[in-house]
Amino acid sequence: MKNTINQSKTDQCVCCHPSPSRRHFLKSFLPGAVAFSILQSTAPAKAETHQAKALVLSCIDFRFLTAESDFLGRKHLGGEYDWTALAGASLAVRGFPHPSDAEAFWDQLDLSYRLHHINKVIVIDHQDCGAYATMIDPDLSKNPERELQIHTEYLHQAYRSIRDRYPNIEVELYFATLNKAEFQRILSVSRVAV
Repeated sequence: MKNTINQSKTDQCVCCHPSPSRRHFLKSFLPGAVAFSILQSTAPAKAETHQAKALVLSCIDFRFLTAESDFLGRKHLGGEYDWTALAGASLAVRGFPHPSDAEAFWDQLDLSYRLHHINKVIVIDHQDCGAYATMIDPDLSKNPERELQIHTEYLHQAYRSIRDRYPNIEVELYFATLNKAEFQRILSVSRVAV
């Protein structure tokens, strides 16, 4: 019993021993001090900086994905763009079908601007859009002239909203046709003669 109560001085920890030796203290303290100094000197990890040429906002409609990708390639963007797809494209900027769609767009635009230093936003609406049919008129696509007019109005609203928040960003507007996958440039309101 005496052996279990009287432990040797080497078995006792620094905090329990009444007078620890300097050597024992340094042996127990040194590894922690070295690790702390190494951790303090390391810089936090940073993401690599990338430059994108544009942020593209298009509709979620799968029928246009290949045509849009080809179109953007012809615009010499070379895959160097951020792409956001939300139902209705220009309608999403206005918060359709839900205000969170507008929030998502603005969040993506802000991140693309800050992280990838974009200087252009391209908004692509398309013919026979289900989001427009839901919000405006289920028969909208049956009248191509009216359909183009309505899309042009909402594209112009998107243009103004983007330019109000980011006056130094160029904005391009397009309307894609379903059959021939043509992309008609919609002149922005600032370029339309008054």
